[in-house]
Amino acid sequence: MLYIGADHGGFELKELIKQWLTERNIDYTDVGAHALNSQDDYPQFAFSVAESVSQDPEQHRGIVLCRSAAGVIIAANKVKNIRAIAPVTIEAAILSKEHNNTNIIGISGDWMTLDVAKNIIHEWLQATFSEEERHRRRVHQIQLYEDQHIY
Repeated sequence: MLYIGADHGGFELKELIKQWLTERNIDYTDVGAHALNSQDDYPQFAFSVAESVSQDPEQHRGIVLCRSAAGVIIAANKVKNIRAIAPVTIEAAILSKEHNNTNIIGISGDWMTLDVAKNIIHEWLQATFSEEERHRRRVHQIQLYEDQHIY
């Protein structure tokens, strides 16, 4: 399952991305915002997406949006089993999945066009974790740290 969420800074781009996902027959769940509200706060939407993804972090994926994408990524990464990044290139998105097994990406509502966002999301969703021993080892080290220090 794919989860998507945005505050006011990413709301308009989120709505366009949802249309594109629907056209491509990609199932998703929109966790909000469900209306444009200039006073809403990004953490609640990032946490909602991240908590949903964390229920099955190897299968579920998430997209979070805010003005810069920085805030939603910081918030999402506070949730156990989340590996979130804000790629600005297709190559960064692909490598994040292949090497880091990312399960959430952040998209900037201010600095990313719809076409760039669609290309990044498409390639990220198609990419797979490489399963190379060095990459598995590194992701495992992150998981161990979470288990020992955060929870």
